[in-house]
Amino acid sequence: MFRRTFWFTTGVAAGVWATTKVNRKLKQLTPESLAATAANKALETGQRLKDRAVGFALDVRDNMAQREAELEEALGIHESPELPAPRRYAAIENNHSDPKYIEAPMSSHTKYSYNRNEDH
Repeated sequence: MFRRTFWFTTGVAAGVWATTKVNRKLKQLTPESLAATAANKALETGQRLKDRAVGFALDVRDNMAQREAELEEALGIHESPELPAPRRYAAIENNHSDPKYIEAPMSSHTKYSYNRNEDH
């Protein structure tokens, strides 16, 4: 009698355990669960790539500064030279002393028309 009860209980426990495992696996294989898992993995991968890219950029910046210091030492440049003052040039000659510019409207002096229907 004790033997039958033991095996019955063992069978019930194994059945409950197997049913629980199967139900968990089925929930993991639903489309929503698969989409969420894929999105999480994509976010993790993106974060990892971003961290690597930032690390690479910082390494490049450090090595660039080191190489620049080496070149300055090799060339004997110890101070930054003084730059000349910036020059300012007028982009367009603004000669309004002529009376015809004062009396006539600006549109008569342009060689292009602003009429959009002119070409049609």
